[in-house]
Amino acid sequence: MKKDKPGESPDIDLPAVGDTDDTAAAIARRVRLERENRRWSLAELAERSGVSKAMISKVERCEASPTATVLGRLSGAFGLPLSVLLALAERAEERLLRRDRQPVWCDPDTGYVRRAVSPQNGGHLELLEVTLPAGVRVPYPASAFAFQHQQIWVLSGRLDFTEGGRAQVLEQGDCLQLGAPSDCVFYNPGPEPVQYVVALTRR
Repeated sequence: MKKDKPGESPDIDLPAVGDTDDTAAAIARRVRLERENRRWSLAELAERSGVSKAMISKVERCEASPTATVLGRLSGAFGLPLSVLLALAERAEERLLRRDRQPVWCDPDTGYVRRAVSPQNGGHLELLEVTLPAGVRVPYPASAFAFQHQQIWVLSGRLDFTEGGRAQVLEQGDCLQLGAPSDCVFYNPGPEPVQYVVALTRR
């Protein structure tokens, strides 16, 4: 009996599909995007998922239609439920997200408002619009910035930003690139709300 090599899944025989298969194409793009967002090579994803590197390459190039077993292994490697992976694939073509459909979260204690501006297609760039009420201070631990590159762009008002003990005063139009992960504090010392955009990508 032939023994399987590590990272292979020879028990799965996937039929070839054409580029006209919209669902397969959406899944292919999603799998590749999830892998690239994590800076994983094909070999690393193969090792983590138990799906062969050759099979993953075929899936990403839309040369094979993955079975539920393959998708289950890949989604598990990404740390996503299969249903979430498929839902993300289905939304991949939604490149326009109208303001009235952008998810908004408000902190009930401080009135801090966070709007997810970017389309929910898992692109490399994510934009967040934040409104920080007058007198509100919001601290974040260094771990919150561990896997992200971030820039802060102030749209209106004044933002006092402390990064690892270093204080910066940011006013309308100012843009700050954050450095290495460290404890940070966002503070609005003014009488009016401050509004700013956070642009982030994964490290």
